[in-house]
Amino acid sequence: MLTRKQLELLMFIDRHLRTTGFSPSFEEMKDALKLRSKSGIHRLITALEERGFLRRRAHRARALEVIRLPEHVAPRQAAPPAAAEPAAAPAPALPAPASAFSPNVIHGRFAPNLSGVAKAANEAAAVHLPLYGRIAAGVPIEALRDSGASVEVPAAMLGSGEHYALEVSGDSMIEAGILDGDTVIIRRGDTAENGAIVVALVDDNEVTLKRLRRRGNSIALEAANPRYETRIFGPDRVRVQGRLIGLLRRY
Repeated sequence: MLTRKQLELLMFIDRHLRTTGFSPSFEEMKDALKLRSKSGIHRLITALEERGFLRRRAHRARALEVIRLPEHVAPRQAAPPAAAEPAAAPAPALPAPASAFSPNVIHGRFAPNLSGVAKAANEAAAVHLPLYGRIAAGVPIEALRDSGASVEVPAAMLGSGEHYALEVSGDSMIEAGILDGDTVIIRRGDTAENGAIVVALVDDNEVTLKRLRRRGNSIALEAANPRYETRIFGPDRVRVQGRLIGLLRRY
């Protein structure tokens, strides 16, 4: 399930690749979607990558590859070559060649398809998860549990295990596509693989959302923003409270 902006960007990249043979620049994508900053394009591309629609080719600039289009979007095919024309009868004005009226243009028609996306979203099963307050993605704060608050998420977004939600406060994870005000979905657990984004409890009184790195006998909590320093602790000072498995955002 894609948002309107995600679908619009995917179709723009697909058109550009088919027309020019190379992917558009971030500036072209920003202008096409009428966004004010390139950071919005970065977040949309990351979301499309995570959902298996786009792939970035390593070590190459402007190298995006469309892996697939949504099922409700008909496959685009290049226009067939124009057949040889018979001799035209005399006329007051010579008509343009037939091939001039068959350009290889891919038209974006989003509205009819989006209605199907919205209908599918409304009909999808939903689950209410407890919302445990705000978690800092900058300076750590305590995440306060509020048993009266909850958030609704699609059931397909969750796997096995117990889950909960936290509202993000701060900007230290922006380069991981996590923004201030986002709601993150966490699978509860006390372990996580190296490099995972986790909810970490520090010294039993600070809770923060960071990328986990193990360095020998130490644990590093790494931000995704160069303005913030990586914090390094002994293994007995950090406890994993859960691992990030999804994100919700309102536009």
